[in-house]
Amino acid sequence: MANRKIAPGAEIDGFKVGELIHSGGMARLWSVTRPDIDFPILMKVPLIGEGDDPAAIVSFEMEQMILPRLEGPHVPRFVANGDFAVQPYIVMEVLPGKSLYPMIETLPRPPAEVAALGAKIAMALADLHRQHVVHLDLKPSNIMFRDNGDVVLIDYGLARHNDLPDLMDEEFRLPYGTAPYMAPEQVLGNRSDYRSDLFALGVLLYFFVTGIRPFGDPQRLKGLKRRLWRDPVPPRGIDRHIPPALQEIILRCLEVNPLWRYPTAAQLAVDLQYLSQVKLTARAEKMRQDPLSTVLRRRFNPEPIEMAKPKESKNQLSSAPIVAVAIDLKDSAADLADLLRLTTSRIIEKTPNARIACINVLKINRISLDATLDEEGNNIHVQRLVELKAWAAPLGLAEGAITYHVIEAIKPADAILEYARENYVDHIVMGARAASTMRTLLGSVSGEVAANAPCTVTVVRNRARPGE
Repeated sequence: MANRKIAPGAEIDGFKVGELIHSGGMARLWSVTRPDIDFPILMKVPLIGEGDDPAAIVSFEMEQMILPRLEGPHVPRFVANGDFAVQPYIVMEVLPGKSLYPMIETLPRPPAEVAALGAKIAMALADLHRQHVVHLDLKPSNIMFRDNGDVVLIDYGLARHNDLPDLMDEEFRLPYGTAPYMAPEQVLGNRSDYRSDLFALGVLLYFFVTGIRPFGDPQRLKGLKRRLWRDPVPPRGIDRHIPPALQEIILRCLEVNPLWRYPTAAQLAVDLQYLSQVKLTARAEKMRQDPLSTVLRRRFNPEPIEMAKPKESKNQLSSAPIVAVAIDLKDSAADLADLLRLTTSRIIEKTPNARIACINVLKINRISLDATLDEEGNNIHVQRLVELKAWAAPLGLAEGAITYHVIEAIKPADAILEYARENYVDHIVMGARAASTMRTLLGSVSGEVAANAPCTVTVVRNRARPGE
């Protein structure tokens, strides 16, 4: 991977770089032009340096996968992607307006205005959900507007496309999102429910009409989980002038169990547009939080929440297995890597619907700090990602049929086994190096995986030459 320093005047894949528009914690936005494009565009470039979170790299990969598949007025117009091997980037249209974020300074807003705004956001979500995407990071800074008032949802780094592999879910065990807006099921690890976005919209509506975040801004997992049993103060308990119908909508969005929320964003949009027609329940007149006895019952005897990953039929599972290929990228293992690729291609021939997950374990130290950059200043995680893609290129698989995972771990065998268990892997393929006295005494990674894997394991070994 080239370690390129972007500056005004530089040219990248035909795009001429202009001024720096924004510098955030995970990416920079540059204005760019190209002669054949007649509308304003910008280039989003991830920050990949010393000490950066590997999740930021995977998040950018996810956005590169998802954004080109989206269309319509409620998403940014996609132009181009840049390869991690040269320079990762996303080029998209420039949206003329500002985000919703500056409005935070003027909260609370009038209920009628909040309802109208919420209806526009809900319509944008409905369009996104029809395209099989859960946003999972809905918040004011990710909501923008077109000149005609249409809402545009931006930043798909944490999103889940339900027709694509979910790299964030497969590689990381901690929930990712923006703390005040995360739905209970998202906190618990479920990233596939469209109604998680409705919960986030309910948080936003509550915040904009009261000026207070319903669940605060917890920074630890323990604080995030509190929303599973402790309900917020009802909006009308803060301001009695908030219409009962708007409270009904907000509290329905904030239900812990997704089944009790609106079934679709489209139905939510209708209620927000026609408050007078909203069917009121006990939620509408509630003025106080639930009593302590109810909270304790929820805390220690909670209602079940459907936490399983999307269920697939047995036929689907058998016809579309996940095959995890553990690849050693060291130069000394080049012959073994070739043999692994040959074995993988034979598996693909026999099972054309299989999804191949290419895994490399980046071993880290238990105590001392690890450098995240190599001697040339390249991010080691990204370099491994590029090498995995180069290894897999001869297989000729389409996007979605193959994924790439660089997993940082102390013990490679444990990392491979955890990936296999958490992602319902059907078959692990890995190499075994030549035997040695040390490996005989300490055991091999392949031996440990084969002994403990929850699925079939194929261990590939170079044929011993005569005399070896």
